Amino acid sequence: MSNNKFKLAVVQLRTELNLDKTMEKAEHMIKEAADNGANVVVLPEMFSCPYDKQYFKSFAALGHENTVKHMESWAGENGIILVGGSVPERDGERLYNTCFVFNEKGEQIARHRKIHLFDVDIPGMRFKESNNFEPGDEITVFDTEYGKMGCAVCFDLRFPELFRAMAVRGAEVIIVPAQFNMKTGPAHWEMTLKMRALDNEVFLAGASAARYEGFSYECWGHSAIVSPYGEVLSSCDEKEQIIYSDIDLNRVEEVRRQLPTFLKLRRDVYKVAE
Repeated sequence: MSNNKFKLAVVQLRTELNLDKTMEKAEHMIKEAADNGANVVVLPEMFSCPYDKQYFKSFAALGHENTVKHMESWAGENGIILVGGSVPERDGERLYNTCFVFNEKGEQIARHRKIHLFDVDIPGMRFKESNNFEPGDEITVFDTEYGKMGCAVCFDLRFPELFRAMAVRGAEVIIVPAQFNMKTGPAHWEMTLKMRALDNEVFLAGASAARYEGFSYECWGHSAIVSPYGEVLSSCDEKEQIIYSDIDLNRVEEVRRQLPTFLKLRRDVYKVAE
């Protein structure tokens, strides 16, 4: 029997060039969130590694295993579900942009490898994440004491089929660690969070890193938690901070009953993977 209510916290952390400094700061902010009553805590995309191609391989060479052990400890010691943003994960010669998820006992319960890699060529910005990472190929939905949740990473957010697939598989909360940039962030970030939440009538948490002024890749920040009705429940600016929202999963059923788009999917005409 799952609980219907919990407190969600998004840790908008600024990633430092020094891994130890970042990890120390992450540990402190996670503890602060837990002390403030958070049951589920979320970190940003690449929280342990500066988001720049010159750092991905060198930080991956340090090994993701030690970072995973830290996250296991943080989850277990604080008695929280920890959605560990993402880290550069090594698998033989391959690198993945990977989110690890841990339960209250510090046990790993999910791993999402970013499916859609950030390969873009827009005015003022060219970036090709596939030069460093391999794409994942699995949809990630996991069980918690609060029911099923889903996870995606950053550019995955732009693909509605993935979010529909998670919702069809039972996810009522979907969490998206991300680092939208200074071009796409102000244009699309909050809008897309709202759309994916409203598309599927689920809670959606967008967990951005805090902005590192003057760094080669400056992210937009503005983490937000959105309701199944598309309402922004909590949000912030670009600075380092923690945002919170009380989640009542009864709201999912309520919205779907009042505005039954998700309940009236024409699966005889169209469908996504179940």
